[in-house]
Amino acid sequence: MTFLEVTMTSSARHGLFSGMFSRGGAAPEVSDAAWLAAMLDVEAALAAAQAKAGLVPWEAASAVREACEPERFDLAELGRAAVPTGNPVIPMVAALRERVEPEVRRFVHYGATSQDINDTASMLVASRALAPLTADLSACASACARLAVEHRDTVMAGRTILQHAVPITFGLKAAGWLNALNQGLAALTDLRLPVQYGGAAGTLAVLRGRGHEVLPYLAAELGLAEPVLPWHTDRTPIARLACALGTVAGTLGKIATDVKLLSQPEVAEAAEPSSPGRGGSSAMPHKRNPVAAMSVLACAQRVPGLVATALGGMLHEHERAAGPWQAEWETLSDLLRLTGSAAAWLREALEGMTVDTGRMRANLGATRGLMMAEHVVVRLGGTPRARTLVDAACARASDGGGTLRETLLADPEIALTPGEVDAALDPTGYLGSAEAFVDRALRAHTDRP
Repeated sequence: MTFLEVTMTSSARHGLFSGMFSRGGAAPEVSDAAWLAAMLDVEAALAAAQAKAGLVPWEAASAVREACEPERFDLAELGRAAVPTGNPVIPMVAALRERVEPEVRRFVHYGATSQDINDTASMLVASRALAPLTADLSACASACARLAVEHRDTVMAGRTILQHAVPITFGLKAAGWLNALNQGLAALTDLRLPVQYGGAAGTLAVLRGRGHEVLPYLAAELGLAEPVLPWHTDRTPIARLACALGTVAGTLGKIATDVKLLSQPEVAEAAEPSSPGRGGSSAMPHKRNPVAAMSVLACAQRVPGLVATALGGMLHEHERAAGPWQAEWETLSDLLRLTGSAAAWLREALEGMTVDTGRMRANLGATRGLMMAEHVVVRLGGTPRARTLVDAACARASDGGGTLRETLLADPEIALTPGEVDAALDPTGYLGSAEAFVDRALRAHTDRP
């Protein structure tokens, strides 16, 4: 392992709470070492871009690139040196200039300001962190697609406001998860992460009218988008990224909530992967807590406040902000890290999920036919009088502990034969367009770019 890899791994994975909040591949990409590497990559790319534009000698650009080796910099020392200026780029550039020959030093950070390096590094960090994050999201979507196919016809109780509603299929539930995940993936992949290069106040005046020529070269060097003009106080790129991450985190949290509830012993219709010691309690030997769902929700719970911070940071003053800009730095790292961790945890839960179809059937039966009351109303013509009769039958069944079938057949005003009552109470006969919706979600998943 290189020094950088060791530093990134240590800082991202060995904290007391990192097992929950820094799982997956996004966390190392937002570590302090990753930020330093990105900043140095921007400095090297800037020199190369300026050389391509004919503004810097190629020899100078090569010397700058050779000096931009992260292992040659002391992270802790840079952090200490950043305190007086409130910006880590300033001591980093000073240290970088010391690592090149005197005649080259004027081409280090040429025409740039600290915000150019920091903002472009933030886009580079985001791009690198989004790669493992979206890979985990794609794997979650694939797992949901598999569940939708396997359980397209698996009938289960639908639940609204935590109460029995009407029957659905587990395939439909998984298809809903799948569609939401694919929307989140589309939001992330559609992002344009642009370079930032505007100099002291957005004019690149040092380059005497040729600064704009550097932008396409810089974007190409880093694999980022070319902006129309410097965006140092237009924080739309940060805000769009934050909102996309917030939406994805919310989707991950919704799915984890379903998994958590389905795994309750009273429901027991689905379960996370099982292994010795997993989900254990320090007091109760019998416990098998839904660790993955719990961890997803712990990560997702923290994200909305971070999104709010990013949106609040759009209120920049004039040509550079004092406070709102600086608040973005760790906020963006936390957003990427927490959303990436949630995606990695949910991937594990979905790929190893066990579905108990027998328990789903048993839970349907435990409703004593009451969840089919809407279908009975439909069979009786859907009139207000039919609703009144079925309401009364449900109340008698609930109060007396009987079944809806018994109360329906005992009511002379309900003109349904035993066969018609049985048909009305059959969950498989009241699934509407569930299968069609599953198929639509699967087609959309297959057809996505």
